[in-house]
Amino acid sequence: MDIESVREYCLAKKGVTEELPFGPDTLVFKVMGKMFALVPLDETDLRVSLKNTPDKNLELRAEHPGIQGAFHMNKKHWSMFLMREGIPSSILRTSIDESYALVVQGFTKKLKAELEAL
Repeated sequence: MDIESVREYCLAKKGVTEELPFGPDTLVFKVMGKMFALVPLDETDLRVSLKNTPDKNLELRAEHPGIQGAFHMNKKHWSMFLMREGIPSSILRTSIDESYALVVQGFTKKLKAELEAL
């Protein structure tokens, strides 16, 4: 996957916006204002940071050397996918889906209803 594919995949999800809250070098994808994916724009190789459960993060890191604790994030809850390390696109897409779902799962009933209404 390239950065445009990641961008299109994330933006196709309900309630997702893209922002640059940390400056011009980090693209952040949010669902209803909550972060679920970050992509540094100042790197030549694609890197994507995603949220997941601590157990799932440990499992992913054990299976794929190109998945590690995310830079500048809580490494227990966030992993960084270094795509140059040969991580299959299917793993990245599944992990984006899981990150999005995990964030939505934590919403209040009101926020979930707002998302459903979109």
